[in-house]
Amino acid sequence: MNKYFKEFRYNFKLALPVIAGMVGHTLVSVVDNVIVGQLGSTELAAVSLGNSFIFIGMSFGIGFSTAITPIIAEYDAQRDTEKGRTAFQNGLILCTILGFALFFFLFMAKPLLAYMNQPTEVVKLARPFLDIVGFSLVPLVVFQAYKQFADGMSETSYSMYATIIGNIINIVLNIVLVFGLFGFPKLGIVGSAIGTLVARIFMVLYMHYILSKKEKFKPYFKAFGWQSFERKMTKKIIELGVPSSMQMFFEVALFTVAIWLSGMIGTTSQAANQIALSLASLTFMFAMGLSVTAMVRVANQKGLEDYPKLNVVAHSIFLMAILIEIVFAVVFMLFNEFLPKQFVNVEVAHQIKDTAEVVAIASKLLLIAAFFQLFDGMQVVVLGALRGMQDVKIPAVITFIAYWVIGFPVSIYLGLFTSLKAVGIWFGLLAGLAAAAILLYLRFKYLLRKRL
Repeated sequence: MNKYFKEFRYNFKLALPVIAGMVGHTLVSVVDNVIVGQLGSTELAAVSLGNSFIFIGMSFGIGFSTAITPIIAEYDAQRDTEKGRTAFQNGLILCTILGFALFFFLFMAKPLLAYMNQPTEVVKLARPFLDIVGFSLVPLVVFQAYKQFADGMSETSYSMYATIIGNIINIVLNIVLVFGLFGFPKLGIVGSAIGTLVARIFMVLYMHYILSKKEKFKPYFKAFGWQSFERKMTKKIIELGVPSSMQMFFEVALFTVAIWLSGMIGTTSQAANQIALSLASLTFMFAMGLSVTAMVRVANQKGLEDYPKLNVVAHSIFLMAILIEIVFAVVFMLFNEFLPKQFVNVEVAHQIKDTAEVVAIASKLLLIAAFFQLFDGMQVVVLGALRGMQDVKIPAVITFIAYWVIGFPVSIYLGLFTSLKAVGIWFGLLAGLAAAAILLYLRFKYLLRKRL
């Protein structure tokens, strides 16, 4: 084990800014939920429903952008600046186009809200929220292009700073606009959406400014713009990006279906699902940070064709992920009743019954989340290592099987046809994540044996 422990320090150094940035990214959603939760369970359910559509768009955008990192990391290891510049600029062009396409898709899909068997009052509140947060996908996906480029260059701190400042902007605007403070109108959940949009626009502007001014990155900004479009590099990014986006989509879509199924059960189940999902997503970002570390370090070793070292590096990151997720599992088990109470206002008299039911359901869901943390963390770091090896097509098939052939039927049956309800839905999530973790690891071991 000692050879793995020796890698922990560098892994942690590379991963910490990514984790901080990822946690900050998720805090945008968590802050929205905490603040909106003070308005009532209907408003929280509306944000949950709106975000369920947003998460689908995000999964495509973020998943596609991850293709940039292993390509940049491989060229960085080979000291090939020109190919790295071409990869970065073509990736940025593709992400910009994709961001607008995702917004258009969500805008056109908005009428589906009326046909999803959701509470009428929830749908009414969700529509304007979805419009504004949907447009925020454009700056979000563009930001991801800059972030993935910097990550591939092993410079992971810049996106962290952007996200921290973006979160501060989001929190301030949320509080001011949701509740109508300092003379501003009281906009409710629409105010929350505006805060998210403004924060994400700032993050793009910050990343472009800071990277273009740094000496290390200046060669990558030469001939910056649409004239850098190159068909061969574009094809390479798309061939990696599309399967990567499908991998993330298959997982996120399952969690999105969990939101819709919870809404079919009732408003309190949907609100409880959103609370548990917010907390699980927050801790999942630690594993996501390690996944980026795995992608970068594995791609570096692939570029150097040092596969014995690649083996050690990858397994050291897998081990770190397991240890961290065990800690979070214990936290969820110990504080499963305390944590949900932070998302609701337990002092509003006319909501006491609903609030108590939301907290009770969410506390049960956190117990399940404690167990699926382990599998969720493992599957995402192995997926990062596979992306670093530029193996994306077979993993996309694996994730489809795990989440939709195994996890989805379990969620449907236990959630809608048994007394478990919301708890049954989450047992389906657990089954899908466990299958993904096992199958993806077997795929990684198979590829590694071939290379070794």
